[in-house]
Amino acid sequence: MDVTGGIADMAVTQSEALATLHRVFGYEAFRGEQEAVVEHVIAGGDAVVLMPTGGGKSLCYQIPSLVRPGTGIVVSPLIALMQDQVDALRALGVRAGFINSTQDFDERRVVEAEFLAGELDLLYLAPERLRVQATLDLLSRGKISLFAIDEAHCVSQWGHDFRPDYLTLSLLGERWPDVPRIALTATATRATHQEITQRLNMPTARHFVASFDRPNIQYRIVPKADPKKQLLSFLREEHAGDAGIVYCLSRNSVEKTAEFLSRNGVEAVPYHAGLDAGTRAAHQSRFLREDGLVVVATIAFGMGIDKPDVRFVAHLDLPKSVEGYYQETGRAGRDGLPSTAWMAYGLNDVIQQRKLIQSGEGDEAFRRRAQAHLDSMLALCETAACRRGQLLAYFGQEPDPAGCGNCDTCLTPPETWDGTIAAQKVLSTVVRLQRERGQKFGAVQIVDILLGKRTGKVIQFDHDQLSVFGIGEELSEGEWRGVIRQLLAQGLLAVEGEYGTLGLTEASGAVLRREREVPLRKEPKKPVTARSGSSSGRGERKPRAAAAELPEELVPAFEALRAWRAEQAREQGVPAYVIFHDATLREIAMAWPASVRELGGISGVGEKKLATYGEGVLAVLAELEAPAGPATASGGTGGTGEPEADPFGPDDWPEPQDEPEPDWD
Repeated sequence: MDVTGGIADMAVTQSEALATLHRVFGYEAFRGEQEAVVEHVIAGGDAVVLMPTGGGKSLCYQIPSLVRPGTGIVVSPLIALMQDQVDALRALGVRAGFINSTQDFDERRVVEAEFLAGELDLLYLAPERLRVQATLDLLSRGKISLFAIDEAHCVSQWGHDFRPDYLTLSLLGERWPDVPRIALTATATRATHQEITQRLNMPTARHFVASFDRPNIQYRIVPKADPKKQLLSFLREEHAGDAGIVYCLSRNSVEKTAEFLSRNGVEAVPYHAGLDAGTRAAHQSRFLREDGLVVVATIAFGMGIDKPDVRFVAHLDLPKSVEGYYQETGRAGRDGLPSTAWMAYGLNDVIQQRKLIQSGEGDEAFRRRAQAHLDSMLALCETAACRRGQLLAYFGQEPDPAGCGNCDTCLTPPETWDGTIAAQKVLSTVVRLQRERGQKFGAVQIVDILLGKRTGKVIQFDHDQLSVFGIGEELSEGEWRGVIRQLLAQGLLAVEGEYGTLGLTEASGAVLRREREVPLRKEPKKPVTARSGSSSGRGERKPRAAAAELPEELVPAFEALRAWRAEQAREQGVPAYVIFHDATLREIAMAWPASVRELGGISGVGEKKLATYGEGVLAVLAELEAPAGPATASGGTGGTGEPEADPFGPDDWPEPQDEPEPDWD
């Protein structure tokens, strides 16, 4: 065995990969596990890669596709954004194409001919396309460098985003045993990780698991009062003029929220599967191409969205699972700049989700799994410990015992109190109604009884005659609703029937018998909400996140570069981030390059972009007055920092689609 030759080949591979990274993408070094994955796949090995959204998964197959002979075949679950992905790669000088049902016959024939002639570096296909024999025959006639299976968690039948066509992808290894495969996902528990390996038939694959931490995202969950007004206040005070996504559970809520925001000075559009395809496509295109637009959506939105400057993701309804929440919030801050994951959460969210599980389709095993997912989500909402730590622990990662310092529970630690007596009062009221009256009621009636309110319904059913009537006057209505919400989250109360009445659980007895203590979070004071009729406040906000840490004298240069970029994007009909990310423009403003050579040293400026845009960038700076001293000391990397967060390839997938997208291949 020629060990010396093998070492030499490995060194050449490493050198070529790094050279490609710098030449094409403008980065000086790989980040985290990227280098190990790239080297392994270039050498011909199979890989299963778990990296967080924005962690740079796409580079893990893009670099090997450029280094290995042949074309990299990328299996991507949604066709709606393939054109944007290909445009972004072509802007870097990468020869990329796609084949899907949006093309006519002649367009497909051109791409097929390019593939067969070896003129493509990357070819995107939907998994459905691989069920077509003609596609398999086409691939057999060309030279394939690798297969990349993106969003590999879609193969999990127990997962939140199952795609039946992924089950057939094991045939890739059977038909092309000598072609390396790389399966990638941003969201997978240990069980899903194993299922990916088994169902894709990759028993010898090397596994790479990166940290799931997104330290630039601040996680915050607030008690739900008037959610639309709370959202408006949040946007005005922290994210006026920023791009973001607001998730709602129903189409009706999406429409009303988008209309409310628009009426109050926030430019917002709705997105859900009930809209016609043209409207959805138009709203998605606006979101990708415009600055500062807010999309209000059901979980039908977000698939493959690569927009790096999404500054916030807000939830007005409780997600069904931690996986769904992590994926959805992960669409914020892909450029690594400060971003916010904000959610308003209340008692009705818990009741509604419990009812949906009970009344939904599926067998008992499915309901148990859905209940387990919801329990984990409720634990995240109700924790008094670090939220980021709870998220990381869910995905099997050891959290920092000192906390993260960038979530609400770390920044403002919640108070806890012994809620055992309060819990006993609630449970006793439920018991009295059931045993003495044979009745079941929801949370509103329970709270009215505890507070001693003689409402029409209380008088109608003689509930003011119960021994528990008025025994809870020490707490407010909001505090009692908080107690009930937390009892539901801890499994000490159950939601029953189609009307969401409350009942006891097996664990309730231990509380009533004083055998179990019940610690509870203290409900914060009612948050201040913005008045719906007030001005938008756009001119009163602090600088954008991308400019917030820039010295004041450099902000005009950053904004001038953004204006130039917007004009370039309009002329070319592509999203602005295809030209340059905000993070790259920020570094340009800080470095203030005086020549094309200096500009080429900035992270994110590869050869193609330097040749295409270099003179334009320098012309923008030439029209401005340069700062007196060096600016790079303020935090810019001067072109030697880490790569920007994964600008290519769909890293995000939403919750289970009870509203399936109609534009799959």
